Amino acid sequence: MAQPLNFVLNVPETPEDHGSQEPSPCDESEVHDSFHQLIQEQSQWVAEEGLELQQREPGAGGQETSGSGQQALPGPEDGLMHSTATLRILASMPSRTIGRSRGAVICQYYNRSVRLRRRVSRPELKGVGRSARPSLRLYDLELDPAALQEEEKRFLLVKELQGLPVAQRDHMLRGMPLGLAEKRCLREESQTPTGKQRGRQGPRGLFPCCGRLRDACVLALHSLGLGLLAGLHALRPWRYALKQIGGQFGSSVLSYFLFLKTLLAFNALLLLPLLAFIVGVQAAFPPPAPLGSARSFTGLELLTGGGRFTHTVMYYGYYSNSTLNQPCAPPPAGGQCSREAAGLPYSMPLAYLFTVGLAFFITCITLVYSMSRSFGESYRVGSTSGVHAVTVFCSWDHKVTQRRASRLQHDNIRTHLKELLAEWQRRRGSQSACGRLRRGAMRGLVWLLSLGTTLGCTVAVYAFSELMIKSPVSAEQEGALLALPVVVGLLNLGAPYLFRCLAALERHDSPVLEVYVAVCRNLILKMVILGILCYHWLGRRVGTLKDQCWENFVGQELYRLVVLDFIFVLLDTLFGELVWRLISEKQLKRREKPEFDIAGNVLELIYGQTLTWLGVVFTPLLPAIQIVKLLLVFYVKKTSLMANCQAPRRPWLASHMSTVFVSLLCFPSFLGAALFLCFAVWRVKPSSTCGPFRSLDSMYEAGKVWVRHLEEAGPRVSWLPWVHRYLVENTFPVYLVSALLLAVIYLHIQVVKGQRRVICLLKEQISNEGEDKVFLINKLHSVYERKERSRAGRTQEAERLTDDPDAW
Repeated sequence: MAQPLNFVLNVPETPEDHGSQEPSPCDESEVHDSFHQLIQEQSQWVAEEGLELQQREPGAGGQETSGSGQQALPGPEDGLMHSTATLRILASMPSRTIGRSRGAVICQYYNRSVRLRRRVSRPELKGVGRSARPSLRLYDLELDPAALQEEEKRFLLVKELQGLPVAQRDHMLRGMPLGLAEKRCLREESQTPTGKQRGRQGPRGLFPCCGRLRDACVLALHSLGLGLLAGLHALRPWRYALKQIGGQFGSSVLSYFLFLKTLLAFNALLLLPLLAFIVGVQAAFPPPAPLGSARSFTGLELLTGGGRFTHTVMYYGYYSNSTLNQPCAPPPAGGQCSREAAGLPYSMPLAYLFTVGLAFFITCITLVYSMSRSFGESYRVGSTSGVHAVTVFCSWDHKVTQRRASRLQHDNIRTHLKELLAEWQRRRGSQSACGRLRRGAMRGLVWLLSLGTTLGCTVAVYAFSELMIKSPVSAEQEGALLALPVVVGLLNLGAPYLFRCLAALERHDSPVLEVYVAVCRNLILKMVILGILCYHWLGRRVGTLKDQCWENFVGQELYRLVVLDFIFVLLDTLFGELVWRLISEKQLKRREKPEFDIAGNVLELIYGQTLTWLGVVFTPLLPAIQIVKLLLVFYVKKTSLMANCQAPRRPWLASHMSTVFVSLLCFPSFLGAALFLCFAVWRVKPSSTCGPFRSLDSMYEAGKVWVRHLEEAGPRVSWLPWVHRYLVENTFPVYLVSALLLAVIYLHIQVVKGQRRVICLLKEQISNEGEDKVFLINKLHSVYERKERSRAGRTQEAERLTDDPDAW
């Protein structure tokens, strides 16, 4: 092996370049620029002088060098040997420079401190020895062989730093590319005796104990802040549980639990305004209880939602249609309450309408923002050619020190690698034309059977709902009200299993496509059933319950559907996972556990959330029930997953799964619920016996009544009726805002497309520049090879002429 080269940085200060001023490094970029300038100066000097890198004499086992000056150094991967001149050019590239040693840095900043103090710059590198060059990767270079010279330069640097102002000295020390321990030593050594005495007394001449107490308080407050931040970070719900699920079962199963967490946040955001402006206010001012409303609690109300729960804040019929005021005690001398004592009027119909509208608007904005953010995180433009190497070499978090966390991170990386490799293998697979035609025919047949099953379930729900209308149930038979929700729950539970059996005939190569197909089939089933139920409530029940509070009936129906949906989820978990695992292990003697059904479970969440949005107007506390349900579902599903399920047999990468789930939650679910509620608010006549809108033709009429009261109040609020008339009732602003929104969406899509095109062009340009560098290096190498061959030829010709005098 060739011996390492020794370089010594010896930069004498001369006033040759007096007048040039170089700014001190204030950040990392300027420090890098200073290093780059040194490299450029050295490269220019080498190119002008044509000097070669000097090596030590090789030892006994050293590698010989050719007489032509060609170095015996290991070349690149193809085994090509570069000449010394080529290596000089390669050495001038920033990618071949690995920086300088501590002594070189000290020498450089010593020179800079001298320039700042004396306004004398460092001379050009023409007057510097060859040992001042930076280290190269292809040589084992050593920049600091003489510790004595380094100590001398260090002493001079400290001396020069003492002559600088404190602020400028700290600024320069902060910008030095040295370790913290070295910077502390330089700062302590550069302090003058006066500064050291001032430092011992504190910044304002305090005693040392006061300074230490102040420093201890600052450190304690800083540690407290860091502890609070760590505590807030650890308070995120199910933080370790989600990591454990992702490490053992992969990103596909993890996407279900992340989606459940998202739904929990949506329901909490929906519940807060309802509690603050509707439920809490009405609970503070309860209306008089109607006669015969007091019923005993039997326990059946937990399933039916009726009985004692009917005349509570849970349902629409409990809320009054009056203006609520804070009652006051009459004065001692008699008389009435003053206007100030009575407080501001609180219109319950107006608050009910505006609060529900505001809650839906906030949910819509949050949902659209979550969907756009999910799109931005999932559909990123990037090459996946090196993702395996990045996962292997760059995925480990070296801050992890605990055994439990390190094992969890190890499982995460292993599962992610399995998913990446499975995705890569599926992309390499190919099929014949006959095989594709056969599978296409089979998939078409399966789709026909699935749609037929959906149509049959829809007809069954419609027929049973009509039967329930024709045979009404009395108030004493509340258990019979569970018939329709039970039928709907059974169909929602059994149809996905039939879809799963039919999907086994399709034999999809990609598990992602298989999940998407299952999601589409389950979504069509559940949305059609919900459409039939909405028609049953607003189209049929409103006409048959004219003299009753039909809003309470619809709210109770939605409550029953939510509760029974939770019960069927528990039954599915019990029989579909636990019992099947026990049968497989005990009877069939198999060690295989069932896989977690992502499509079915996700559609159950979307179905339950759609029921919650449909019932917000009729059951204001339904989001609270949904929150409790989601919490219980999370722990039940997590326990069942860990005990009864196994990881997917075919690992797959769920990179876009969360985005698809949020999109399905937005467009079919939220949009359908919003249309249902808009129809109920604008077109359906409220009940005349209950609720805050009992004396109006529609719920929207409450806004018009409020506007008429504002017109009668006086000219000070006359602008509010104008806003309502021209901006709310008029349809042109709605169309204008919709057109602007569509235009913004279109422009955003075009901007994203343009950015993708620019990114692709930049990637192509980077690739071409890399090829250009390789081409230039090869050309330069060939030029120097020809020069070496011509020089060797002339040398051989001269030797031949010297040996053969007759040739002259």
